[in-house]
Amino acid sequence: MKVLVLGAGRMGHGAAFDLIHNSIDVDAVTIADFDLTKAEVVAATVGTQRIAACRVDAANYADVVKLMDGHDAAISCVNYWYNESLSKAAIETGTNFCDLGGNNYVVDAQLALYSEAKAAGINIIPDCGLAPGMVSILTMHGAARFDQLDEVHIRVGGLPQDPQPPLDYQLVFSVEGLINEYIEVARVIRDGKITEVPSMTELEQLEFASFPPLEAFQTSGGTSTLPDTLLGMVRDLDYKTIRYAGHCDKFKTMIDLGLCSGDPVEIDTTGVTPRQLFARLLEKHLPADGPDYVLVRLHFVGIKDGQPNTLRYDIVDKFDPVTGLSAMMRTTAFPASIIAQMMARGEVLTRGATPQEKAIDPQKFVAELERRNINITEY
Repeated sequence: MKVLVLGAGRMGHGAAFDLIHNSIDVDAVTIADFDLTKAEVVAATVGTQRIAACRVDAANYADVVKLMDGHDAAISCVNYWYNESLSKAAIETGTNFCDLGGNNYVVDAQLALYSEAKAAGINIIPDCGLAPGMVSILTMHGAARFDQLDEVHIRVGGLPQDPQPPLDYQLVFSVEGLINEYIEVARVIRDGKITEVPSMTELEQLEFASFPPLEAFQTSGGTSTLPDTLLGMVRDLDYKTIRYAGHCDKFKTMIDLGLCSGDPVEIDTTGVTPRQLFARLLEKHLPADGPDYVLVRLHFVGIKDGQPNTLRYDIVDKFDPVTGLSAMMRTTAFPASIIAQMMARGEVLTRGATPQEKAIDPQKFVAELERRNINITEY
């Protein structure tokens, strides 16, 4: 099996590590980035002759096609706006493709390629990271335990082990993805209907053992295609992001002041985009590489054997000092790697562009998580 990883950032590093060190049937990995040095560093860090580094510009369609050809699967760990064109390249080369998602509109465009992907005999599966991604498959895993499923509530967050003011947060993935989550609308199911609610709203408190006070609030993208998949099957579905208490109010103040706006503001006859400036300031002032936690909670309510029943899945993952991989790398990149390998092995029985919760066998997926010591505690 030969797998291409596009993007040599944190998540590309995590995917490459998993492919090489946790996967017995991967013969070769290509790690590619616009910055060749970054790709070479990842290859050297992963430390094996089975990984090769190369340079590619994800915006150059012809070069992507040339590079992707001959790989059994490709994983996109680059910015979400490239994923539609990368999906088209995968169709052209007959390469199974998955990505980390990040934008509902891009995912819709990818899923519209269903017929072309099916004709090419491949799978295109968007949104295969943590949330959306792993939690979508875990939703189907838990749903199978009920005769009638009424509610699904998903809570996910990446947190620094040593939170620092003012936001008690560290950058664990793309700052552009973070801003999108905080400003775009969230899709939920309420009373059996798909609806949209503003992000940074419906604040709630929650607890994980041994953690300080936590909060959760609506953010965009976490449900991805789940509302469409579960419409008519559940009455209520929502997703909220977990942070240390106080984070939401602080960040929402900056949004309300216009710091996430994409509309230029003229300063001394020069147009300045607040969002671009704010993103650079976040990158400059927020920590990025400290030890972290990832917290996941799925709460199910329904009927089993004629009786009301509840089920809760909790995952607490943390930075691995042995491998140097963060919890976010493990819980985001490993799921994408697992799915890429399932596609390449032919374990995804359907073909076409399909949401992961429809295409991936949840039992096999959970077994692969457990093999990587990403464990679910049930309540």
